[in-house]
Amino acid sequence: MLVLLALAVLPLIPGGRQPQLAADGATVALAYSDGKVVYAAVSDDGGATFGAPHAIAGANFMVGRHRGPRVVVKGNRIVVSAITDGMLVAWNSADRGRKWSEAAVVNDVPKSAREGLHGMAVGPKGEIFAAWLDLRNAGMKVYGAMSTDGGASWSANRLVYESASGNVCECCHPSVAIDGQGRIHVMFRNWLGGSRDMYLATSTDQGATFQAAKLGSGSWQLNACPMDGGGLAVGPAGPMMVWRREGQIHADGVLGEGKDPALAVGPNGKPVYGWTRNGEVIIGGESMGTGGFVSLAGGSQVVAAWETPEGIKVQRLRPAP
Repeated sequence: MLVLLALAVLPLIPGGRQPQLAADGATVALAYSDGKVVYAAVSDDGGATFGAPHAIAGANFMVGRHRGPRVVVKGNRIVVSAITDGMLVAWNSADRGRKWSEAAVVNDVPKSAREGLHGMAVGPKGEIFAAWLDLRNAGMKVYGAMSTDGGASWSANRLVYESASGNVCECCHPSVAIDGQGRIHVMFRNWLGGSRDMYLATSTDQGATFQAAKLGSGSWQLNACPMDGGGLAVGPAGPMMVWRREGQIHADGVLGEGKDPALAVGPNGKPVYGWTRNGEVIIGGESMGTGGFVSLAGGSQVVAAWETPEGIKVQRLRPAP
């Protein structure tokens, strides 16, 4: 169950799509795009209020079906990433979103990120890891890169996972989380022997190498891409995952019917799940009204953002004890 703290912490954003949230203490950052401009808005009070959205950059950005910007926050540093013309680029702000850098290119092979799907996370020392679906060689693979200077520059690209069947799932976004020990976790949907199952790849050496394992029991045999990559966060005991298999939402068991799941870890250390069911956003088992593509950020509170027919809606929530 969730308790609503604020009915509308940000005016409805018309035209905004694919919202993404990140939080560090009382700082909550929202990134989104309308396909032409990438925007960021920042809250200094735990999501109770937000400053006016800032236009970071303009281009033809990929949006829709989990294509869109990503955002991370660490202290005063905010990094926003997006994909345009097959290039994954990132902008950083050292002053909580007041000024933004020029774009830094993340993928080191031109147009290799042209599928437009990626994830990004920040670690305990401010290290940032981005992972994306990559087409630099034959077959869809998961690649990644590390930044140790707040998103200003990025390492040589590293292979995260290559399927023995030749491709990972072509249209499901990867998710990234970094735990308190600096271990990097990348969740993605594989395509192995005809099954579209979720895998978690983990690195203990700053992304130099990864070991991957399948999530959950059972398999989803599917000759199509569900375009649904699930959600990943770090809890008190390690990574927490939520994903779709067929028409059901899976985590520790089946949570319900739906698609496009996300999660965040609340102040009690427990996961808060959100997804879409029959055109409605469900968070904590409650309907939040018409919409889809929910993003959740946790910490001292849980903040949610999602698409509605009128634009992006943002709300602050508190998990019940």
